Amino acid sequence: MKIAVIGQSLFGQEVYCHLRKEGHEVVGVFTIPDKDGKADPLGLEAEKDGVPVFKFPRWRVKGQALPDVVAKYQALGAELNVLPFCSQFIPMEVISAPRHGSIIYHPSLLPRHRGASAINWTLIHGDKKGGFTIFWADDGLDTGDLLLQKECEILPDDTVSTLYNRFLFPEGIKGMVQAVRLIAEGKAPRLPQPEEGATYEGIQKKETAKINWEQPAEAIHNWIRGNDKVPGAWTEACGQKLTFFNSTLNTEGLVPEGEDLPILGAHRPGVVTKAGLILFGNDDRMLLVKNIQLEDGKMIPASHFFKGADSNALELTEEELVMAEAVRSAWKRILPSVLEVEDSTDFFKSGAASVDVVRLVEEVKELCDGLELENEDVYMATTFGDFVQLLVRKLRGDDKDSECIIDYVEKTVNKLTLRMPYQLFIGGMFVDAEGAKTYETINPTDGSVICQVSLAQVSDVDKAVAAAKDAFENGLWGKISARDRGRLLYRLADLMEQHQEELATIEALDAGAVYTLALKTHVGMSIQTFRYFAGWCDKIQGSTIPINHARPNRNLTLTRKEPIGVCVIIIPWNYPLMMLSWKTAACLAAGNTVVIKPAQVTPLTALKFAELTLKAGIPKGVVNILLGSGSLVGQRLSDHPDVRKIGFTGSTEVGKHIMKSCALSNLKKVSLELGGKSPLIIFADCDLSKAVQMGMSSVFFNKGENCIAAGRLFVEDSIHDQFVQKVVEEVRKMKIGNPLDRDTNHGPQNHEAHLRKLVEYCQRGVDEGATLVCGGRQVPRPGFFFEPTIFTDVEDHMSIAKEESFGPVMIISRFADGDVDTVLSRANATEFGLASGIFTRDINKALYVSDKLEAGTVFVNTYNKTDVAAPFGGFKQSGFGKDLGEAALNEYLRVKTVTFEY
Repeated sequence: MKIAVIGQSLFGQEVYCHLRKEGHEVVGVFTIPDKDGKADPLGLEAEKDGVPVFKFPRWRVKGQALPDVVAKYQALGAELNVLPFCSQFIPMEVISAPRHGSIIYHPSLLPRHRGASAINWTLIHGDKKGGFTIFWADDGLDTGDLLLQKECEILPDDTVSTLYNRFLFPEGIKGMVQAVRLIAEGKAPRLPQPEEGATYEGIQKKETAKINWEQPAEAIHNWIRGNDKVPGAWTEACGQKLTFFNSTLNTEGLVPEGEDLPILGAHRPGVVTKAGLILFGNDDRMLLVKNIQLEDGKMIPASHFFKGADSNALELTEEELVMAEAVRSAWKRILPSVLEVEDSTDFFKSGAASVDVVRLVEEVKELCDGLELENEDVYMATTFGDFVQLLVRKLRGDDKDSECIIDYVEKTVNKLTLRMPYQLFIGGMFVDAEGAKTYETINPTDGSVICQVSLAQVSDVDKAVAAAKDAFENGLWGKISARDRGRLLYRLADLMEQHQEELATIEALDAGAVYTLALKTHVGMSIQTFRYFAGWCDKIQGSTIPINHARPNRNLTLTRKEPIGVCVIIIPWNYPLMMLSWKTAACLAAGNTVVIKPAQVTPLTALKFAELTLKAGIPKGVVNILLGSGSLVGQRLSDHPDVRKIGFTGSTEVGKHIMKSCALSNLKKVSLELGGKSPLIIFADCDLSKAVQMGMSSVFFNKGENCIAAGRLFVEDSIHDQFVQKVVEEVRKMKIGNPLDRDTNHGPQNHEAHLRKLVEYCQRGVDEGATLVCGGRQVPRPGFFFEPTIFTDVEDHMSIAKEESFGPVMIISRFADGDVDTVLSRANATEFGLASGIFTRDINKALYVSDKLEAGTVFVNTYNKTDVAAPFGGFKQSGFGKDLGEAALNEYLRVKTVTFEY
């Protein structure tokens, strides 16, 4: 069809581009006149394509159409007018001229909330659903017949911006294109608008946005979010007009303790707290406001209201003065209507728009060599003088006031002062769980309570997924280059290294990890993993594929590797930080956003990791962390329709349940690293000393809480007794004690329930007739300590020969000298297939056995030798999918095939 596009803004530009992609001929574009020397994006795009562009300041005078305007329009011969975002009144001579008439977009489910401020009123009225309508245009009163409507849920803290960005903008563009397609196919309906439920509220302007305090808290919250960010709901306090933004009713756990802020007409004073400004409705319920705009236009965190501006501006060095002048030049380029940029020049009052914010941020980042700067910083410092002061503070590293407010539990441990966050991490903020629910996390060394941590509820899960989804679809993470993404991950790895002693101490405190092992493995390998995958970020690439040509034309097929979207990572308690890193690093390198659920019993390093992501500059919402039970939090994540991938490490039983939930919900992609009963075969021709050393490590490494631990050792008959004797001697040398002591070999088991299972496991082995050589009991001391244990004479039918202990229990079975195939058969007679090991000097035997073993990893003359570059994952009921190595990236990517004909 021949289409005239009448409208403006990025929305109009996107609709225009999509219509051309659909094959329609856009015969003309009508947009608004240039503002401050800058053309509207719709007009700019059309001019690049050579499409005629008209910029009429008005279409009619005193209700009468301007003849020359109508004539220019009619000369184009349009068959349909498409008005994607039109702020001008278009005369009926133009509306009804094409043979298909005109269609227009409206951000409301008409007839609900007619008028230019329809989005605002959807929120102000507290509607539970919103959406948009495409209707057949009439004389501009939004009363024409309906063509197409789409609706969405209104979230409790939605604002005009979040609703627009999440739904009205992306789905509205698709809806306009779909409407044109229906018209072209002759299938477009014309449904008369009902009068029932029709409203028409006035345009929201600053003078009409004053808050009425004689309302319940929910109504006040709706008024504030309905006016956020334009025009802004305001009130009078402290002798000036204050405008409130970023309101929420989620105040569970907040205590109104702080400095009172008397507000004219309010039921009671507001309270400035470290979380923000608490306000009260006439029902005495609370709401929380995060940001305040002062009368001079400056935006500040509400929690800083009484801190005031710095009494003394920073004195700039010569180098900083040069930088300031370079930034001044950038302001001049962006604000051509301003003759001279003074310290008092206000960016927005000088005509800047949101697109100019992005340009300013990017120019300044280039000028300041990659300085961390966000769009929000411009809103917080709108005058040139304040902006330069903000930049200088950031460059000097003295911008603590702009950092996320974090509440810590502080403990002096290991000659360090640990500062540990304890709240959920959602959307770049540490927040309490709904209802301020908490639980205790326990120190396994002595059974004492470390601290109370937040216990997530279903609503918290939904908020975290929504934050990750918004960050993926609308945030900076998907817009920055892959190389910049890698740079942020490198920075995160550097920060983890700077905090490695603190992280290792937290692992010892919360998980019972031996400190020296935690430094090397729990934390050390985590750092290596992030560095490894940071290097992959800009090397994820597709390929071109030769396919049959559609003669006489030719074809080109290429593949793209794209991020999946919102991913969930559920990690176990044995390596809290390392398991998080194995999956999260690959997930983020691929460009996804993530919700992480650490094990309920080991939450603290995950929260410290979250703090470091903030320091590294990872955008808000990219990483989210939920603490809580698998039955509630894990289940909701598995069921959630907006989650596209789950990476899980844990038991086979839970893995099966997750896989079922993912299949029934939305066919999420799944990777599972599950249980193991890894065989280690020790042949008589081995290096016995090394076999003893590595055999010990294969079982007792990390207290046996190791997914690839050798669950059963098969020792060739001729060396069996000697091997057992040497192993027992070595076990008796092991020091069981405080994991923070540098000479400790063996720390406490992770938690009490696991300790009880180990006691039961060993008793079952004794009852079945296996020989308990040593250990098998809880150590008589405070904490959850279990003796390193050795069983011999273990027969294939015994449960301890088939079931994983996940603890420091060595299970030894004999096999006949030279009987390679029989021992292979016994080793493979399990539904698990995570890892395996062989000790032999015979290379032919090593190759033969490694070929036959049914396991994802085979160690030959070593054990536990994992590396960030080597893929890791199991066979059979030990799961599928890979962590580490290039293969891990594929778990978090999807492949798109694109075929061209030319």
